[in-house]
Amino acid sequence: MARLSWTRRTLLGLTPVAVLALATTGCNRGALDNEVAAEIAYLGLDRAVDRMIKLGFDGFNAADSANIPPQSEAGDESGTMDVSGKVDQGASANKGMQLNVALTDYSDGPVQDTAVLYNGGPIQADFSLKGLPDADLSGSLSGVFTMEGDLAGAIELDLAITGTTQDSGGGVIARVPGSIRVVGTATSDYGVFDVDVSL
Repeated sequence: MARLSWTRRTLLGLTPVAVLALATTGCNRGALDNEVAAEIAYLGLDRAVDRMIKLGFDGFNAADSANIPPQSEAGDESGTMDVSGKVDQGASANKGMQLNVALTDYSDGPVQDTAVLYNGGPIQADFSLKGLPDADLSGSLSGVFTMEGDLAGAIELDLAITGTTQDSGGGVIARVPGSIRVVGTATSDYGVFDVDVSL
C-alpha cells in the first residue's frame, strides 16, 4: 500500500523509473496494476480537491440564501468542475456547508507522464466551520469518479479535510494558506492509496 505524505509540488515533480518505463510501452491498464498506478490515480485529482475547496468558498461568500450560487472552473488542461450546494444562513459564527462536486472530462494535466480524464459525480463534501471568521474547518469528501485514458475504471474517494479560515478583507472568508490537510483513501482497481497531503 502506497502512502502520500508530501506537498503537491514535491509529488508532481517525481518521475519514478517504473512509471517512465511503463509510459514507453503504452501505459495499458494491465501494465499499471501496481502501487504507482494507485498513487497516480489520486494525484490526478489532487489539484481538483484544492479547486473544490476554492470554489466552495467562492460560493459561500456569494450566497445570499441557503443555496450556494453554482460555481464552475476549467481544469488546467481540459474539462470542467461544477460545484453547487447549501450553507447555513444567519449571524452564527458556526456554520455548515454542503457541496456537490461534478467533473466533466476533467484533467489538470498528465501526472508522471500518465494522462487521465475524470468524469462523474456529483459527489458530496460536507464542512463544519466553527468560530468564523477565524474558524476551525473540518469536513469530508466522499464519492466515486470514473477514469479514462492511461488509467481506467472507478476511483472512490474517502477523505477527511481539516484547516483554518480567516477574513481576507471585506468580510470575505478564505482558508488560511497552507493550513488545509487532507487524509484518507483513494480506492481504484489498482489498489488502495493512503492520502496525507497539505494544501
